[in-house]
Amino acid sequence: MIVREHGDHFLMIKQHDHALISGEMVLQWKKTFLLRSKLREEADWAIAQHDAAWIPLDEHPKWNDEKNQPYTFIDYPLKEKLDAYSQGIEEISKQTLYGAMLCSMHYQSFFSRDSDDARIRAFVEAQEQKQKQLFNQMSMEVPKDIYQLHFKRLQFCDDLSLYICMQEPGTSKEEEISWFKDGFPQVFDFAPQGIKARWVDESKVAVHPFPFEKPFKVAVPYKLVSKEEIRASSLEQALHQAEERERLVHFSPEEKA
Repeated sequence: MIVREHGDHFLMIKQHDHALISGEMVLQWKKTFLLRSKLREEADWAIAQHDAAWIPLDEHPKWNDEKNQPYTFIDYPLKEKLDAYSQGIEEISKQTLYGAMLCSMHYQSFFSRDSDDARIRAFVEAQEQKQKQLFNQMSMEVPKDIYQLHFKRLQFCDDLSLYICMQEPGTSKEEEISWFKDGFPQVFDFAPQGIKARWVDESKVAVHPFPFEKPFKVAVPYKLVSKEEIRASSLEQALHQAEERERLVHFSPEEKA
């Protein structure tokens, strides 16, 4: 769950909804940067589904007593999160071995094999083995530069979707979350210095260099969950009873000065 505090409400966005937005983004990718192929179709599908592991967790959200707000995808209890990631990769592998490998790489990248936590070390090692297994099961050999490009596209579209979901619309560059303030970490042939985004206003985001075919828009679904309703019933009940809303975000190239 993505959670932002809004006075007497929490604005909540489900992880799977955020991932579906990243899937919409990747379909806009310039054809000159990556031609369509069976592999790209599998990669694009996996990008849209990469957070499906969160569906059952977000259906039954948990309350973080320490922070006095719902748990987010960042601070969610570790064991349940790792178990969900592992199960999610298994589910994706039923549809595409290649997509499951990309999602495994994505989840593994969140953690360090040098962690002091044995659960994290075990997860990282298990995903390394899983990736080898999936790669060996695939019917065709995939060059490293191709799957690394697909992996970077997954992570970039995930980050760009988080950019519009985690921050207030129209946030100034100075007030942006540290993750995004200096641009996104992924580099591409067309963007050797990386890609940057900024809010032009409350509904428009400029991206440079622009990796998409043309300007486009996405709808961000969210719920405003009343703190009073949470206290009166429960977080889960208040979430399910809250009205689903959406806002539109338009993406375009950065205008030249």
